[in-house]
Amino acid sequence: QVQPGESGGGLVQAGGSLRLSCASSGLTTSWYGMGWFRQAPGKEREFLAAIRWTDGSTYYSDSVKGRFTISRDKVKNMVFLQMNSLKPEDTAVYYCAAVDITTMTQYGSWGQGTQVTVSS
Repeated sequence: QVQPGESGGGLVQAGGSLRLSCASSGLTTSWYGMGWFRQAPGKEREFLAAIRWTDGSTYYSDSVKGRFTISRDKVKNMVFLQMNSLKPEDTAVYYCAAVDITTMTQYGSWGQGTQVTVSS
């Protein structure tokens, strides 16, 4: 029942929460990770968070640290982004992608993304 690409976006009010999901390849190499990115209108795509698949180590950008939590399900090969205390400036299209955990850069293909809209 795993859907390809990102899911879980929607419309929320400021202060609300959403949980995003996507599938992972689940590779066990030391450098393999999954990350979340977003792109707001007129802005460049930005890195938000990443998780190393082997040991679950997590990494966050300053903009979401303390509000967003990345996690994984190794059995189902899924990665999640729990987003709390959402702000209007979090409005963007959110993407997940495989990342090289040593560089924190995406190396796989981008999907359609899922729209997150936060109203005030």
